[in-house]
Amino acid sequence: MELIEAPSDEALVANSLIVNLMQQVSSNDGSNDNIIDKSNCFNIKYPLKVTVNGQQINVKSEDEYKVIEYIFDDNDDDVDVLDITFPVTIVLEDFTEVIINNYIEFNSYSANCPGENQVDNDIECLDFQYPIIASIFNKSTEITNINAITTDAELNHFLKDLGDDLIVTINFPVNVMLIDNSIMSINNLSELENTINNYKNDCDEDDDYDYNDDDCDDCNIEKLTTTLINCKGWTVDQLDRNNTNYDDVYEGYTFNFLADGRVGAYWSGFSAYGSWDASGTKNNIKITINIPDLPLCNNDWILHEISEYTKTRLDLRVADADRLRYNNVCN
Repeated sequence: MELIEAPSDEALVANSLIVNLMQQVSSNDGSNDNIIDKSNCFNIKYPLKVTVNGQQINVKSEDEYKVIEYIFDDNDDDVDVLDITFPVTIVLEDFTEVIINNYIEFNSYSANCPGENQVDNDIECLDFQYPIIASIFNKSTEITNINAITTDAELNHFLKDLGDDLIVTINFPVNVMLIDNSIMSINNLSELENTINNYKNDCDEDDDYDYNDDDCDDCNIEKLTTTLINCKGWTVDQLDRNNTNYDDVYEGYTFNFLADGRVGAYWSGFSAYGSWDASGTKNNIKITINIPDLPLCNNDWILHEISEYTKTRLDLRVADADRLRYNNVCN
């Protein structure tokens, strides 16, 4: 029997550049739950319990992160406090799980994470599509195995455990998904290395603690229009113009938005009429409101968020100086 090794550019070698890049792509992104832990290098495994401004929330999925944000946003004048109920399990970058019993233990891990928007190990701008099939020959035992890798955790552990006694090749093609959800087919390790290097900085990895900066990633004109016209009797919850608070100016007023672009306001037997229009996509949707008799409402607003919890809210802003938030209970 003669052993014929794969060419060096086709075999995965421990600690090589391509192995390190693949580990970074498959590592656990800890930033998605920063609203709870403010730690980019791990997340907390759910289910868990947190107390948010006095309200206990059972976090069973990422959906509850929006509930926490809703409670934080309910009142801009209070101090937001979140307490974690221990013990909890945290999941590190390499998917190792650690049980944490108190804030002292928690802070010992959190303190070692990179800060907001600092360079970290994980690459979030592209993802592997599974399964990935690996052929493994053990030089010591002379046994060949075929390994079907089906998750990031499996791939990360597999690459971490590579040793010099193993000859590992990947069965190409391998597919990766880019940040725009397009799929790219990769035919060899060299091509894979180039692809990761070319696209690894192609996105904002959102490694900050500002949970309010991406609330309209899934907003669109259709959703906005449906929400506005299907709900009647909008009220003004918050209103700021040029950094001056006018929350009480339109107290007792209700607003109705119509599909033909008209808007009406009603209060104490009086009424006023004007127009509204919307254009743009995602975080750049502009809503122009013009009610001549109610000038504080009028602006080229940017849609900041559509939120639905106990109330439906439309949060409109222009920079930090102007804000208009409509409330409704139609949901």
